[in-house]
Amino acid sequence: MMLILAVDTTTPNGSAALLDGPRLLAETAVASAPTHSAVLLRSIDHILAVRGATARDIEAFAVAAGPGSFTGIRIGLSTVKALAFASNKPAAAVSSLRALSLKAAADEGAWIAPMLDARKGEIYAALFEASAEDAAAAVPEDAWIPGDFLSRIPDQGAVTFIGDGLDVCREDVHSRLGNRACFLTRTPFIAHEVGLLAARIFARNAGAVLDELEPLYYRRSQAEEKHHGGTGNRRGMHHSKNEGR
Repeated sequence: MMLILAVDTTTPNGSAALLDGPRLLAETAVASAPTHSAVLLRSIDHILAVRGATARDIEAFAVAAGPGSFTGIRIGLSTVKALAFASNKPAAAVSSLRALSLKAAADEGAWIAPMLDARKGEIYAALFEASAEDAAAAVPEDAWIPGDFLSRIPDQGAVTFIGDGLDVCREDVHSRLGNRACFLTRTPFIAHEVGLLAARIFARNAGAVLDELEPLYYRRSQAEEKHHGGTGNRRGMHHSKNEGR
């Protein structure tokens, strides 16, 4: 087994977890943190202390690289990069959407659709086949107009929806999918699932070089939109070389 420290700061609901391989040892979660930069390191110190461990005991690091809040993504990535560099330990970056989908893995639906509120009437979303653990997404991860995303869902099979992106399009989901749609309520904290995905990566000896830990954005930030003179969706603008798949 490998002692893994996993963090997620991609949404206001941040979390950190300590895992021994796939086994969860400790986890902290803070809803609507005012700023992850003020909370994250204290959360890490806490879970290490309650387990009687130190930073030197950590054997690998994991981070949710997006999609999500641009500022939050940067905080998580920079923290993990710094810790991994200082300790000369491996690190892995994974998708927050794929981590969220793990919370629905035990559901009986044929498909899993994790959704995050991307603001501006859009969602970050993807569609995964429930029975294919590490397969590529059937509908790719992206910043979507809800109707465009829903139109790509296959016509057969129950679909389990999870995440706060449902607040943007719940009625549209109802009207398009009817009783094929299942709405799953789970906590929004995903550091544990980030660690589980990373454990699979490390089991394949596939930890990333720190320079390859890149953000998963899928659209321009507000500052970039202002600079480029537009606010429309820019699918595929930024993506990671190492998505933990």
